[in-house]
Amino acid sequence: MNVLSFDIEEWFHLLDFGATEGEEQWNGFETRIYGNMDRIFQLLEETNTKATFFILGWIAKTYPDVVRRIAEKYQIGTHTMNHQLVWKQSRESFREDVTSSIKLLEDITGQKVECFRAPGYSIRESEAWAFEILSEAGIKYDSSVFPATHAHGGMPSFGGDAEPSIITHNGVEMKEFPISAKRIMGKSLVFSGGGYFRLLPYCLINRFSKQCGDYLLSYIHPRDLDAEQPMLEGLPLKRRFKSYVGLKGAEKKLRKYLSDYRFTDIETAAARIDWTSVPVVAI
Repeated sequence: MNVLSFDIEEWFHLLDFGATEGEEQWNGFETRIYGNMDRIFQLLEETNTKATFFILGWIAKTYPDVVRRIAEKYQIGTHTMNHQLVWKQSRESFREDVTSSIKLLEDITGQKVECFRAPGYSIRESEAWAFEILSEAGIKYDSSVFPATHAHGGMPSFGGDAEPSIITHNGVEMKEFPISAKRIMGKSLVFSGGGYFRLLPYCLINRFSKQCGDYLLSYIHPRDLDAEQPMLEGLPLKRRFKSYVGLKGAEKKLRKYLSDYRFTDIETAAARIDWTSVPVVAI
């Protein structure tokens, strides 16, 4: 089972960078979401592929026409309202961030929002309380677990080769679609999305994907496919490399990926899973 997902943000929605940390700054940047979404829609049409779109509430507020177009054919989920790291928020601010984004998305599309992904995979073991809030908000499926070390979070203790699981915390159960990872020399290597997808050669992505067995999840941002996007001023050298490496070849690489593998969305995948037989992970 191969699951495709997109985190719908603008090209400047980089985390933990002062020049792009909030809405006041965002309003001053060039709009590139329309062209980038056209690129994604074309790829999905060409390959007859389903996907789940985790949409930032700010995108829905600013470009509701983009969200309506997505919802016409694809499953939508929330990526929070304001793209803030979970571990930088209080429980109440996180609750407001999530519930306001859900309401906005549902009001615009008429589609029930049941999927969530945290910005920067920033639900760590210490933020397991977030699953309680998500459950209260009507979220049934989470895809925030990054089973390796991540600059903005990650949950390396989750396990080796990630697979659909049920997370339990304080009596709450959440169906989890973790990011795919390959166990190499005792460490988990993520390969199927974002900067990892842009950086690695396709031959390695293909090899690791085949070795994933029954579960593969890929995640892509619109900016990952935008080779012409401006470079943000003031980015440290390491962040510049991580944010811009591999942009020129990413669209071609994704087209081949979607041609070589059959992907679907979380809703379809969840219906095929026997949830009584998946691992249960207590956090």
